[in-house]
Amino acid sequence: MDTPVKIRIRNLYKIFGSRPAAVLPQVLEGLSKPDLLARHNHVLGLRDINVDIREGQITVIMGLSGSGKSTLIRHLNRLIEPTAGEVLVDGDNILTWNERRLRDLRRRTMSMVFQKFALLPHRTVLDNAGMALLTQGVPRAGYEADARTWLDRVGLGGYGAHFPHQLSGGMQQRVGIARALTSNAGIMLMDEAFSALDPLIRTDMQNLLLELQAELHKTIVFITHDLDEALKLADHLVILKDGQVVQQGEPQGILLNPADPYIEAFIADINRARVLRVRSVMTGPGDGASSGQVDADDTLESVIALSRGDTARRYQVMRDGQAVGMVDMGAVIRALVPPQRMGGD
Repeated sequence: MDTPVKIRIRNLYKIFGSRPAAVLPQVLEGLSKPDLLARHNHVLGLRDINVDIREGQITVIMGLSGSGKSTLIRHLNRLIEPTAGEVLVDGDNILTWNERRLRDLRRRTMSMVFQKFALLPHRTVLDNAGMALLTQGVPRAGYEADARTWLDRVGLGGYGAHFPHQLSGGMQQRVGIARALTSNAGIMLMDEAFSALDPLIRTDMQNLLLELQAELHKTIVFITHDLDEALKLADHLVILKDGQVVQQGEPQGILLNPADPYIEAFIADINRARVLRVRSVMTGPGDGASSGQVDADDTLESVIALSRGDTARRYQVMRDGQAVGMVDMGAVIRALVPPQRMGGD
């Protein structure tokens, strides 16, 4: 059974300029982004976005600078107003909501983690962590225990009395995550949340997010320009270019079946052995001898190491103690070659 859709984006357009509604018909007829700018001095931010964000999953929206990814995430809580389209949360179109309902959405339903931390410098770490509940009218005595709990969970136990300037960048971002979790919102929006951090700290934060998600099953929308980060975090990956969705789907499927030359170029330098999983290249359970067992979520790199270079080996694939398929080393080796490089002269 499919996981329920938490947020449904349909036919979403955003045009920046003084008369977006007036130029929208030409965009609907196919006017390009460069021509829209040249003829009307308007900027096409988003064109016909259609994405389903499923409950309890991490949906990663990625693209290069100017692709529209940050513009898109700000439509989900209407920090940016669309030119046309629908954004449905639990089936209800939030574009019809008044300011009171939108404030409630931002305070109770959706939390947001920003790239620049967005902590209040004059408040303590504990008060920053409880800020979402404070804005809901909850007194300090009502949010203090929850804030301390989440600060402990993100590795900041004992730092509640400190101020943001006394913390490193990575620690400040942990406060941002604790604040989002203390709000108890079911949806977390994360806009380039880790991109300002050093590589090692960034890896720690990615691992922390995955650890928390395995327990909490939040609906997370994560924005990034980094493909390695996207492939590590995403259950569902959406790739944007010039305000349009170029390809979306399960990350393993995108790696194995890129939709066009842009995606092929985008993924060309990725270390496929470290990213691709056994489940993506296995066949049905089958019969016959095997050289051992591997897990469906093992990387191809780990299978190559296990085989010690013997391309004749095949392994039984297991998930939760049950046999779900077979994988042979030939399929593993073939999967390491990007599709556009296969075949040949």
